[in-house]
Amino acid sequence: QVQLVESGGGLVQAGGSLRLSCAASGRTGSMYAMGWFCQAPGKEREFVAAIGWTWSGIRTYYYADSVKGRFTISRENAKNTVYLQMNSLKPEDTAVYYCAATMVSYLDYRKASSYEYWGQGTQVTVSS
Repeated sequence: QVQLVESGGGLVQAGGSLRLSCAASGRTGSMYAMGWFCQAPGKEREFVAAIGWTWSGIRTYYYADSVKGRFTISRENAKNTVYLQMNSLKPEDTAVYYCAATMVSYLDYRKASSYEYWGQGTQVTVSS
């Protein structure tokens, strides 16, 4: 089992920045990827960014087209934490952001169905 706890959400003006954190605990040594998804009211959960890794140290990054050049996902191994640096935020980025993790390799990490573990979510609100 893996437990995920997100933090860092809040209210920010358009053009501002936020950094979300997702701290993992439990069987973190068995994880192969972590991702961020968002869900706005009345909409389905959408892919934002993901990072996959091998135990030889190779990392692969994935981003939704809507956030490329604005958001950056990163991982700090020592803390079992994944970050989502969000810059140039837009009102349409307003959503609950969820962290996810998987213990399965070679999946399409852009799909929510690839992840077994989910955090509770953190609200991001961007005012215009």
